[in-house]
Amino acid sequence: MERKDIMLKKEISELINTQVNKEFYSAYLYLDFANFFHDKGLDGFANWYEIQAQEERDHAMLMRQYLINNGDTVTFDEIAKPDIEKKDTLTVLKAALNHEQYVTSLINKIYAAADAEKDYRTMQFLDWFVKEQGEEEKNADDMIKKFELYGTDAKGLYALNQELLGRVYTAPSLVL
Repeated sequence: MERKDIMLKKEISELINTQVNKEFYSAYLYLDFANFFHDKGLDGFANWYEIQAQEERDHAMLMRQYLINNGDTVTFDEIAKPDIEKKDTLTVLKAALNHEQYVTSLINKIYAAADAEKDYRTMQFLDWFVKEQGEEEKNADDMIKKFELYGTDAKGLYALNQELLGRVYTAPSLVL
């Protein structure tokens, strides 16, 4: 039985469902980055991106649950193979920032659609993601800055790698 009282507008539901798939792609992309760094012997950088992958998977699951809680059906698409050329560490770090900016644009698009429909429940749900994307972009930008400052010096790179190795996974605190 459909629950008409809580169903989302079709456009918003489709945008969120697409975002579920985009978040899973992000996890896949970051695991690809982690593989690159493992191959380079930079286990701290690899750890950073493994945790990023976990976070992206969590984002997908939160959006999936939001759709389910609103009576919608979730559909999964194929996950595309990451196609970012990984020439060197800086290229990967910049690709991560570009990807986070892209994800921010997708979240903003959903938010704008929810605003246009006066779907305040979805806007409130997305508020957490808007804040999270600001943090994600800052973290990615900080990684680039730190690498540009220290990455060409062996001792600096070692210290940065050790710092990144200390990152631990923290589950999101969003309540649905």
